[in-house]
Amino acid sequence: MIPVCHVDDLPPGEAVRLLTTPPIAVFNADGELFAVDDTCTHQDASLADGWLEGCFVECPLHAAQFDLRTGEAVCLPARRAVRTHRVQVIEGVIHVEPSPSADAVA
Repeated sequence: MIPVCHVDDLPPGEAVRLLTTPPIAVFNADGELFAVDDTCTHQDASLADGWLEGCFVECPLHAAQFDLRTGEAVCLPARRAVRTHRVQVIEGVIHVEPSPSADAVA
């Protein structure tokens, strides 16, 4: 588990980027926390820098959209999903458990 920040330091509608490999974005979508790979699958852009509306994030580069609950691309030009990660709050601190990489799953 990777500690992210105190839950009070990530207000609703905001995101934080973790400099992991690959980078992970953690979002507070109206009080619900989500974590996905931070890089848009269409082109290299940070989803943490995108626009959050409900459980969807829009890439700041070409407006591809992803469902934070599933990672699915819901709008072109992105066609591939982003990987999702488990989020837990432990004693007021947000933690992310990275999912195995697609390369590691066989």
